[in-house]
Amino acid sequence: MSLTEVEIENNAIAKEYKELLKISYQTLSAADKKLIRKAFDLAVEAHNGQRRRSGEAYVFHPIAVAKIVSSEIGLDATSIAAALIHDVVEDNENYSINDIEQMFGKVVAKIVHGLTKISKLSKSSDVSLQAENFKKMVLTLNDDIRVIIIKIADRLHNMQTMHSMKPDKQIKIASETLYIYAPLAHRIGLYNIKSELEDLGLKYLEPDVYNDISSRLIESKEEQDHYIEEINNTLSGKLNSEKLKYIIKGRPKSIYSIRNKMIKKGVSFDEVYDRFAVRIIYKSSLKNEKFLAWKIYSIVTDFFTPNPIRLRDWISSPRSTGYEALHITVVGPKNRWVEVQIRSERMNEIAEKGYAAHYKYKQVGDNDGSLDLWLNKIQETLINNNSNNAVDFVEEFKLNLYSEEIFVFTPTGELKSLPKNATSLDFAFSIHTEIGLKTRGVKVNGKLVPLNSKLQSGDRVEILTSDKTKPNANWLDYANTARAKNKIKSSLNDEKKKLAEEGKEILRRKLKQLKINLNESSINELVRFFKLKTSLDLFYRVGINTIDNPMLKKFASSRSNVLMSFLKNRISRKPKKVDLDKQEITQKYDMLVFGSDEEKLEYKLSQCCNPIQGDGVFGFLTINDGIKVHKFNCPNALSLQSNYAYRIINAKWIDSSQQDFTIIINISGIDTFGLVNNITKVISDNMNVNMKKLNFETNSGVFSGSITMLVKSNNYAVKVMEKIKKLNGVEKVKRI
Repeated sequence: MSLTEVEIENNAIAKEYKELLKISYQTLSAADKKLIRKAFDLAVEAHNGQRRRSGEAYVFHPIAVAKIVSSEIGLDATSIAAALIHDVVEDNENYSINDIEQMFGKVVAKIVHGLTKISKLSKSSDVSLQAENFKKMVLTLNDDIRVIIIKIADRLHNMQTMHSMKPDKQIKIASETLYIYAPLAHRIGLYNIKSELEDLGLKYLEPDVYNDISSRLIESKEEQDHYIEEINNTLSGKLNSEKLKYIIKGRPKSIYSIRNKMIKKGVSFDEVYDRFAVRIIYKSSLKNEKFLAWKIYSIVTDFFTPNPIRLRDWISSPRSTGYEALHITVVGPKNRWVEVQIRSERMNEIAEKGYAAHYKYKQVGDNDGSLDLWLNKIQETLINNNSNNAVDFVEEFKLNLYSEEIFVFTPTGELKSLPKNATSLDFAFSIHTEIGLKTRGVKVNGKLVPLNSKLQSGDRVEILTSDKTKPNANWLDYANTARAKNKIKSSLNDEKKKLAEEGKEILRRKLKQLKINLNESSINELVRFFKLKTSLDLFYRVGINTIDNPMLKKFASSRSNVLMSFLKNRISRKPKKVDLDKQEITQKYDMLVFGSDEEKLEYKLSQCCNPIQGDGVFGFLTINDGIKVHKFNCPNALSLQSNYAYRIINAKWIDSSQQDFTIIINISGIDTFGLVNNITKVISDNMNVNMKKLNFETNSGVFSGSITMLVKSNNYAVKVMEKIKKLNGVEKVKRI
């Protein structure tokens, strides 16, 4: 590298540093700037000569992470310094955590240590589940919330600069991001970052879908701007006359959320009516915020008719993430539904910056511990989650990340927040573990209801308890929250272990009578004979007498005659019919190839997503069932690609004109004369499509139905669906 290029790069690094100080969300004191400068100098020195895969100097990465932490999340100088040096210990053997503590103090060292632990986990070559890494990462919430926040910023910059990585690495990182980092960002209240992570994840997992929606949003931006201007012109006169200081702007829906709505509702891009929301942000003192929000609500609804069931008051009852706003859906210009979000400047900053902004606005003497409450809830989830399976751990943890909220009352009038779809039993456990474990009944609004009845916002809930009540296995079906399920499992496991200990002694005595010693070998034989999973299951069943004396005698008899049984089976066994299997395998070999060498391997199509030729797919190497093929947008794809990346195999369709695939499409719309005949005619007129099953029903002029058919590929399916959708009366056509 010539001297000129070195100077250019050094100037660029210095420019980034100056911009970091300039865009800081917090007001930086002289001591803050000194701390940040010290961290910057160390980052430059420690990463000297190191380069990213793209070729740029590595130090640009920690500076970029620090800028995200500073401007987009709004954290303090301590966090900015930690972000600048978050990779120093990991990437440079000359520096240890003790060195960081001596240079920057205990707090910065603790954060850097937490980030270093996470980095070591994510770079581990051990083929244990990636979920185990996530589990350990989540446990760092016990150390300092800033560890996770800086890690989210680190992941965001990695996603923004991932273009130079290999495709398989891109898919793995994008899957991890959608699987855990985006939900974490959502739960911490970092909505802007959450949306960007989701969009970037979609960009690498489904590039065609991402590019299509992105280009359509660009095309419709002019129309959106004009729509906002119409609303502004309508409201500005009245808002100005009330001497309100405000701005009105549009917030486009993220590409990822538009795609999700298209899939969920079975609609096209043009049919997603709420592609953007209108946001009214007003200036106000803390004292008048609520009053002015409702005044603006009144003005908006004077001009535009509101949808009464779409009012969301998160000012009176903020979300557990700290989010506050009034959301209303109104009939706007051109008779289109549009969501209007009303926020003060403080509320808007909290919505965009998360908890960092929340603490900026805390008054002296305030004892608002909402962050502490949230952390306590998360820590409780971790402590109570005794699952040895890391995937189960992460899935249960995620239950609490994206859950919407409902608000219910205790008998004394105290307001409690619960996840949407929470049951009366979940409420009992949210009050206290002992109350949950002793629940014998629940009254909602004065009426006795089942333990699995789902609660609604505004319900008043009373728990009836009894010391004689104990949880049973059915309770796991009654509860929906991770907290309640974990408490119930823990109670059931304790009871099971107690009975298993008694069962082991009973089994020892009974086997002794049968002249069999209870040892590791005989236990394994018993587990296999009774088709159980563990010795604990065996002892437990003996303890509750579901494995009794006659069953044990059968085991003893089969054990002594095992050789004779084996010989009899060999003599009487019928020859296998292999011709059909071979024929099926040959056909399958003609459809998909795997890996970079495009090998022809035996596989099965996964039933969870029913892939057909033309769908984007990947292979997953199962433990007992060979290669299973899944669609990229399979409900299980993110979990598989995140947790088992080492078992993912690239898959590619090749010509297979002889193979038929079964698909099911749902159709709904307005019932018209001859509609079913028209639908079947469209299908019959398309070559290579064969109907197997037809089911339609009508109700008061509306019809719905499903058709099971055989097609050659995804192209045939799309072609048929497009033709059906053009028929008069058909509203929705969706493949399931």
